[in-house]
Order: sequence, then structure tokens, then C-alpha cells
Amino acid sequence: MLALALAGPVAAQDSLPPAPYAYKQLDDPAKEKAAQDLMMTLRCLTCQSQSIADSDAPMAGDMRNQVRQRIAAGEDPEAIRAWLIERYGDWVSYQPQVTAMTWPLFAAPVVLLLLAAVIVRKRFTRAKAQGKKS
Repeated sequence: MLALALAGPVAAQDSLPPAPYAYKQLDDPAKEKAAQDLMMTLRCLTCQSQSIADSDAPMAGDMRNQVRQRIAAGEDPEAIRAWLIERYGDWVSYQPQVTAMTWPLFAAPVVLLLLAAVIVRKRFTRAKAQGKKS
């Protein structure tokens, strides 16, 4: 009984009709291209491995609707991306921003490569020095 009671709201959400621009393209081809370009760079929060342009999840449809409505209203795609990141977090974007919280993620590979180069150089220098002594 408890499972049925908890499943009711979930089923109701999926039975809602899709948002107006979830599957309908904008009339202006330039605006639709801008919307499509932006949607390809945004991650579906339900599927997680697809962009909102490729996903059939209701959440992705709602996000496509929001993107198209804002593009139709003349809003800049980067402003829309910023709004979605503010609303859903950095994870929604396939193009992560370097911030005070994320810079170590971008710096770590460079530091590891430099460390590996130093270790390899020391090994070759040591091996060369031992080869001359023999």
C-alpha cells in the first residue's frame, strides 16, 4: 500500500503533457540553430549520459522548452547556460567553467605530467651517470 501511495505522484508527473517547445522547433532557423547548439552542450539530469537534445526524458523536454522559450525571447545562449547552471549546478553543462572550486581539477593533470617528467629525467640522468662509471 505504501509503495502504491508513493508511486502516485511519480506517475502523475510522467502523465503531464510535454511542454510546448519540448518537441516543436522554433520558426526562425537561426534561433533554432542557436537553441540546438546550446542544447547539445547541456546534460540531461535524468539520463546523465545524453544531452538534452538527444534525451526523451520528460525533464530534458522541459529543459528544451526553457531553452527555446528564452532563445525566442532574444536571450543570449550563455546567459541561458548561466541560468541553468545556477538552477541545476555545474554538472548540467558539458563545458565546465574554471572557478575557485574547480581549478584543482584542471591543474591536477598538468602537475602530474610535470612530476612524471621530473621523475623520468632523474632516472635517465642517474642511469647515464652509472653507465659512465662502469
